[in-house]
Amino acid sequence: MIIGDNKSLPLGWQWLKAKDVIDIRDGTHDSPKYQSKGVPLVTSKNLVNGEIDFSTCSLISEADHSSISKRSAVNNGDILYAMIGTIGNPVIVKKKFDFSIKNVALFKFSNDDVYNRYIYHFLKSNLVERQFYQNTRGGTQKFISLGNIRDLLIPLPAQKEQKRIAAILDKADAVRRKRQQAIDLTDQLLRSVFLDMFGDPVNNSKKEKLVKFAYVGQLDRGKSKHRPRNDPILLGGDHPLIQTGDVANSGGYITTYKTTYSEVGLKQSKKWTKGTLCITIAANIANTGVLEFDACFPDSVVGFTPNELVTVEYVQAWLGFLQKIIEDAAPESAQKNINLEILRNLNIPLPNIERQKKFSQIVHNIKIAKNKLANCEKEVTILNNSLSQRAFRGEL
Repeated sequence: MIIGDNKSLPLGWQWLKAKDVIDIRDGTHDSPKYQSKGVPLVTSKNLVNGEIDFSTCSLISEADHSSISKRSAVNNGDILYAMIGTIGNPVIVKKKFDFSIKNVALFKFSNDDVYNRYIYHFLKSNLVERQFYQNTRGGTQKFISLGNIRDLLIPLPAQKEQKRIAAILDKADAVRRKRQQAIDLTDQLLRSVFLDMFGDPVNNSKKEKLVKFAYVGQLDRGKSKHRPRNDPILLGGDHPLIQTGDVANSGGYITTYKTTYSEVGLKQSKKWTKGTLCITIAANIANTGVLEFDACFPDSVVGFTPNELVTVEYVQAWLGFLQKIIEDAAPESAQKNINLEILRNLNIPLPNIERQKKFSQIVHNIKIAKNKLANCEKEVTILNNSLSQRAFRGEL
C-alpha cells in the first residue's frame, strides 16, 4: 500500500489528514507541582496495554487541573496517545473521575463520519509507525510532535465499514488481551509469594534487620560522556545500548535491544555484564530489568551488582514494592529524576540468604511459565498484525 495514494485504496475509501476529521490537542506544557492528594496527571508512561494505569500517576491540585482542562478536557470516548518515551499505546477513555494530561495527544470525536474504535485500531497499526518513523525526535527520550500527529494520514471508508472493521479487530484484540492477562497473573503471583515469605517490605512487617541498599552490593550510574548523546559517530556498532524505555518495558528481564554503540560509543561508555540489575533514575523512575546479555547504558540508568548478602531476584522484587514511593519523592524539572545517593540510602530488609535463594528459584520457575505464555502471545500478536494490515488495505 502506498500511503497517501487514493488509487491504492478500495472504491469509497480515501486518505485524509487526521486534523481534517478529528480535533487533536495535547496536554499541559507546564510542570504542575505534585502533591500527596489531588487530581491524577496522566502522562505517556501511564498508558499501558490499552488502559490508563492510575496507580503510577502523580497528583496535582484542583486549580492546576482546572487550568489544564480549559484547553484539554478529557471525556468519554476520547483517545489518548503517548507522545514521548514509548510512543503510541492508544487508550479509549472510559472516564470514572477527572484527570489531566501531559505529554499525551488527545483525540476528540465531534465528526459523526469517524468512528473512534476504528481510529483506535488504526493508531496501533504499522501504517502509523511507518509515518512517524522519520519524524520521531530525541536521543534517549523519543518524542513525536503534535503537528506530526495532526498530519497523520488515515485510510477512511464510510462509517458503516469502519464499524465492521473495528468489530473484527476488537474480537482479535480480545484474544490477545486474555493472553496478556494470564501473563499479568504470574506477576501478581510473584508479589503474593514475596509477601508470604518476607512480609511487606515498605513497613518491614516481619521485622527483618534493615541495612542501606549500598551495603548489599555495588550501585553505579551508567556512562555516556559524549555530547550530543545521539551523535551518529557513537551508534551503529556491535555493542548493545539499553535506554530507560528498554528497562521500563522489559517485563523484568531485558532480552532485546534497539540501539547499539560503535567502538567510539563504547570507549566513552561502560559495558555491564549479563545479570546486572538495571534501575532507571530518570523519566521512568525505579523501573528495573535484569540484563540477559552484556550491554551499555547511559547515566539515567543505575547498575546494581549484588554481594553475598542478597540475590538479584530478591532486590528486584523489593524495589517493585517501593517504585511508587520512590517516584513520588522524585523532584521534577524538565522531567522527574532521582540521584544515586537516594538509592544508596534506601533501607532494605535483610532476610536469611537461604530464604532469598528459595525465592529466586521460585522466580526462575515462574519466569519459565511466563515465557511460554509470552511466546503464545507473540504468535497471537503476529496474527493480529496481519489482520490489521489487511483491514486498512480494505481487504477484510
